[in-house]
Amino acid sequence: MARLPRGGLLIAYKGKTMPQVSKQSPADTLLIVDDNDINRDLLEAIFAPFYPAEHAADGKAGLAAVLEAPNKYCAILLDVVMPEMNGIEVLRQLNERGFLAKLPVFLITGEASDAVTREAYELGVMDVITKPVVPYVVQRRVNSVVELFRSRKLLGNKVEEQQSELLLQAQKIIRLNEGMIEALSAAIEFRNGESGEHVRRIHDITSFLLLHTDLGTGLSKETIEHIALASIMHDVGKIAIPDSILNKPGKLTPEEYEIIKTHTVQGAEMLKKIPQLREHESYIYAYDIARHHHERWDGKGYPDGLKGDEITIWAQIVSLADVYDALVNKRCYKQAFSREEALYMIRNNKCGVFNPLLLDRFFAVEGELAKLYSLNGKENGHG
Repeated sequence: MARLPRGGLLIAYKGKTMPQVSKQSPADTLLIVDDNDINRDLLEAIFAPFYPAEHAADGKAGLAAVLEAPNKYCAILLDVVMPEMNGIEVLRQLNERGFLAKLPVFLITGEASDAVTREAYELGVMDVITKPVVPYVVQRRVNSVVELFRSRKLLGNKVEEQQSELLLQAQKIIRLNEGMIEALSAAIEFRNGESGEHVRRIHDITSFLLLHTDLGTGLSKETIEHIALASIMHDVGKIAIPDSILNKPGKLTPEEYEIIKTHTVQGAEMLKKIPQLREHESYIYAYDIARHHHERWDGKGYPDGLKGDEITIWAQIVSLADVYDALVNKRCYKQAFSREEALYMIRNNKCGVFNPLLLDRFFAVEGELAKLYSLNGKENGHG
C-alpha cells in the first residue's frame, strides 16, 4: 500500500475483473474530472474493462466537455477540490441545465464534509464515494447506476416508440371517422341532386370566417377544425325527407315546407344516436349546427325560435354560408343568382335576418370567399 499525494486514492486492487456490463451504447464514455494526473489514471485503469475514458484536469474543462457533447458520456467521476471550478460548482451548473436527470455523476473525494455531501445529494449527484476507494466496490456502484440509466433510457425510447405508434393509429382512426362523416354528408347531397361540393364549400367558408375574422376569437385552431367538420353535417336530417319533397322542382306547398323544416330536428336526433360520433370532438358543434342552422337573428327561424346571441356563432356562420352558397348556385327550384344579386339579397334581408356583426365580417372577406369555388356551379336542390 502506498499513500498518494494529497487528495489522491488509496488503492487495494486485487486484480479481480467485475462482470462486463452490456455492450457499449452511443453514450459509452466515462468522463474523469480530477486535477491529479495519477488519480485520473488510476480511475481509468479501474474502469478500463467497461468504458473508454476521457480526462479533464479541472472543473471548468470538465463542464465544457459535457456541454460540447452531452450525449457522449455514460457517467462522470468528479473530484471536489480543483482549480478554476470546484466539483460542487460543476454540479450546480449541470443541475441548472437539467443534465443530472439523464447523466449520472459520482463525487469521488477525500475531503467531503457533511455540508458538501448534503448539497451534492440535493443537487442530484448519484453517489458520494470517499477516498481511498476499493476498486471492486466503486466498480459495482458506478456500473449498477450506469446500467440503470441505460435501461431507463431504453425503456423511455420504447415507450416513446409505442406512444408514436398509438398516436399514428389514433390519427388513422380519426381520419377514417372524418372520412365516414364526409361520405355520409356527401351521400345526402347526392340524394338531394347535388354533387357533394356544397358541403365542402360550407366547410371552407365556415373555417375561413372563423380563422380570418374576429368571429373566431377565443377559439383554438383545433376547435375551429372541429366546427368546420361539424358544418358539413348541417343537412344530415334531409335523409329522412321524402324524395318527392326534397327534389321537387318549383315552390313547396305550406304542408311540404313544414315537412322539410323537420330536417333540423331529425338531423340532430340522428347524430345523437351515433355512439362513435358522440365520442368525437365535433359532436357538440354538429348537433347544435344541425338543429339551429335555420334559426334567425330576429327570432323568426326554426325549430326553436332562438333569437340574437341565443344562436351560437358557429350555427349563425353555417346559416349564412348555406344561404350564400344556395343563392349563387343553381337548384332544382331556381336558377343561380349572380354574385351581385346574391349579396344584395343577403344585405337586404331577402333570405333571412342575420347578426349585423356577422354580416359586416362576411362582406369584408366575401371577395376571398368567392374564390373558394366557381360561381357558375351547376348545383340544385332545396336548401
